[in-house]
Amino acid sequence: MSGNVEARLAELGLTLPPVVPPVAAYQPAVRSGVYVYTAGQLPMVDGKLPLTGKVGDEVTAEQAKDLARTCALNALAAVKSVAGDLDRVARVVKVVGFVASATDFTGQPGVINGASELLGEVLGDKGVHARSAVGVAVLPLDAPVEVEIQVELTEA
Repeated sequence: MSGNVEARLAELGLTLPPVVPPVAAYQPAVRSGVYVYTAGQLPMVDGKLPLTGKVGDEVTAEQAKDLARTCALNALAAVKSVAGDLDRVARVVKVVGFVASATDFTGQPGVINGASELLGEVLGDKGVHARSAVGVAVLPLDAPVEVEIQVELTEA
């Protein structure tokens, strides 16, 4: 049954997507004790990437920030797939964001703010987290951005 978190998503005009199937040999999310670790989530929408290429070349920083929001939404779907209910999220512990960057692009933190801001909008204080924003040469499928999250769950 959907609870407060999914009601908040609806208030924001968002819908939790189906879990993005893995593109290689891994699981979208794994639970270990009270923690859920997601695999890197690409900004897949209906099974495809809306944009490809390097941020600062083919993709603008603002477009990439929107894609990072999509990555975070996909990460929440992955968390729900193993936690059963997003209302069990006690807090987001860590976010790691990767930005496929043009050689002169240095705005990785602003891009990954898309994911961080979405988590805050959806989870409130529980969405406040530690974070890394890393520029890389290329990501799978030529995605502009990839985000992984670690969350702590409440005891069941």
